[in-house]
Amino acid sequence: MTDTSSEREKSTNVGVLKAMMAFLRPYRWQMIGASIALICTAGITLSIGQGLRMLVDQGFSSNASVDALNQALLLFMAMILLLATGTFVRFYLVSWIGERVSADLRKAVFAHVVHLHPGYFETNLSGEIQSRITTDTTLLQTVIGSSVSIALRNFLMFIGGLILLFITNPKLTGLVMLSVPLVVVPIIVFGRRVRSLSRTSQDRIAGVGSFVGEAVKNIKMVQAFNHQTL
Repeated sequence: MTDTSSEREKSTNVGVLKAMMAFLRPYRWQMIGASIALICTAGITLSIGQGLRMLVDQGFSSNASVDALNQALLLFMAMILLLATGTFVRFYLVSWIGERVSADLRKAVFAHVVHLHPGYFETNLSGEIQSRITTDTTLLQTVIGSSVSIALRNFLMFIGGLILLFITNPKLTGLVMLSVPLVVVPIIVFGRRVRSLSRTSQDRIAGVGSFVGEAVKNIKMVQAFNHQTL
């Protein structure tokens, strides 16, 4: 089983993004809808704390009225309903985009593979090629269909929460920000290691799939040679 990670040409991040944009471009309107839903849900999530404050201040204060409590409850319930609706729309759209992009990518890779030089198939086993078309594209589907959306949502919530913290108490926020490097630096360092191990794992999975595929494919021939003297 050969290690193909050293043989494969590593593309730059910019090149990969440009290649992926070609597959994402046909679904620009779905991406716009998912982005709007993402921004709305992030904003509503950040506003829930304000809604709880209004609920407590207007509903449970000493001079609170029943009407004020009802209005606060209705506003809070409306926020929760909008958050649920926006989350559903975002998850549906990004999952839909991930499925479509994955299918288009598989078609493009297959169309490219069948036109390659015969020498390519002498140095690369068929099982490995199949694994690249199925396993690797499934990984991209997971990234596009969930990971990117979650990362963008967390980033927006981090920026929005940071702004709200500065508005509330700048001094305390500054003290909290001093501890951010202690969290971010290990994530960056170990994240690079995890990416390297993930790439190696994908290579090993492709190799195992190739070995099993070739063995099962030729098992009849091996059995025939083993029984030819009987």
